Amino acid sequence: MDLKITTITPDLSAGSADKARLLQRAATDNSSGVTEKQRQQAKKVSQDFEGLLVGMMMKSMRATVGKDKLTSGGHGEEVYRSMLDQQYADISVKRGGGLGLAKIIEKDIVRQQSRKAVRTVDTKE
Repeated sequence: MDLKITTITPDLSAGSADKARLLQRAATDNSSGVTEKQRQQAKKVSQDFEGLLVGMMMKSMRATVGKDKLTSGGHGEEVYRSMLDQQYADISVKRGGGLGLAKIIEKDIVRQQSRKAVRTVDTKE
């Protein structure tokens, strides 16, 4: 009974070797191919978006409450009240509170950026 053992050697042409090196370098630098600066930008954008959304929700909720008779309302109070609500929303999101949308949006942005990074490596064949 003759058993022939064949070994499969991978294609080591210059193009595939370069591609393998690029993929390995991308995997060792960071697992998703996204730089730390891009991660920070994604975090900021996602927090800003959630802050805007929470601010709009607070504005809608504030509209359902009656006017304060003690301070007599007015345009100035409306302006400062909206600015205060927006600050509440921004701070709640930045401190990790909020609705939790910022983390989900950040993960999705990073995932999309990593797809773009892998796609640019794949096209250099």
